[in-house]
Amino acid sequence: MYEAGGVESGGVEAALPALLGLVEDISPVVQALPPDAALVDVRGAERYFGRDAAQLASLLRVRALAHCGVDCVIGAGPSPMLARIAAREATPGTTLVVADDGAAEFLADKPVAALDGVGTATARTLCAYGLDSIGRVAAAPLAVLQRIVGARAGRELWERARGIDRTTVVPNAAARSVAAERAFSHDELDPASHRRALLSIAEELGLRMRGEGQVCRSLALTVRYADRSTTTRARTLREPTAHSVALTGVAYRIHESLGLQRARVRSLSLRAEDLTPVERAARQLTFDPADERARRIEAVADRARARFGPRAVVPASLAA
Repeated sequence: MYEAGGVESGGVEAALPALLGLVEDISPVVQALPPDAALVDVRGAERYFGRDAAQLASLLRVRALAHCGVDCVIGAGPSPMLARIAAREATPGTTLVVADDGAAEFLADKPVAALDGVGTATARTLCAYGLDSIGRVAAAPLAVLQRIVGARAGRELWERARGIDRTTVVPNAAARSVAAERAFSHDELDPASHRRALLSIAEELGLRMRGEGQVCRSLALTVRYADRSTTTRARTLREPTAHSVALTGVAYRIHESLGLQRARVRSLSLRAEDLTPVERAARQLTFDPADERARRIEAVADRARARFGPRAVVPASLAA
């Protein structure tokens, strides 16, 4: 049995490493799923503790509340894919368990886009052929699916629609990334408030990376909406950096690309990924005096923050 879970309370993405530590006390086979989720193989833990997946999930939820002050939403199933789908379907504060013989019934009525590997374009193509649910895809002949989406993709789609998942849990840790999140006091529609939150997060990530002598190669933005759904977009940077101005610019561009003019946003989070020591990163020289001046000001501000606290120097738009 496998379990997948995510943090339910907003504003706690940075607590993921601590939560992974709690999960590893139950099973060492844990895969981090940034920004705020993990997948765990509990087959050995079930035998060791003499408890089933639902009981282990209850234990994990109690420990997360006690040690981190957060609640989790957890799904369990006979495969990693089913566990992830169950976690997305579970209601807050509960565990949804898919039985070993209940995969077909669990998947039948769900939209085809719920399957791993089925993106917007593939789902649109399948729906055009009337294959708009997982049950209908499962009932379709393999040859038909292969003609629609290709030989290899068709077979994978055919298997997953029947609950067959050949993926495994790949143990890792959220070690090569740093993250920060801002939760709004109410569901926020104002793009200006979104931008202020992104500026604050980018400043925090830049300060943390510079203090640790690291730079990142990519930046990922996760938007959590009022209905608990999320959208994540990542972008590779032109060069590795921990420069707050550069991080903020990339965060703004990702945010603009999502077109969230009328979206009710509950929280925003940024993850700086693929970290590397600053001495191993090359920086493109520039003849722009404004860029050099901004970097010198940033270095002075970092020294002031180190001496007087992180709020000693903040951007003007965040000072109010």
